[in-house]
Amino acid sequence: MNLFKSTIVYSFILTATLIFSSCTKHEVEVKPVEIKPIHITIDINIKVDRALDDFFGDLDDVQAE
Repeated sequence: MNLFKSTIVYSFILTATLIFSSCTKHEVEVKPVEIKPIHITIDINIKVDRALDDFFGDLDDVQAE
């Protein structure tokens, strides 16, 4: 009978330990994210030069003739 009581007591202690050790609390702190503007400079001179060459190229051809 003594073995039976000690088995019950040990199993109760083991069960209580497992139950209470699995109860955890986690907190996650979310900090605000700072978003800064991005300045982008695109050089479009090449496209403009090509467009002007195409436009004025026709005029140059007419003057050359």
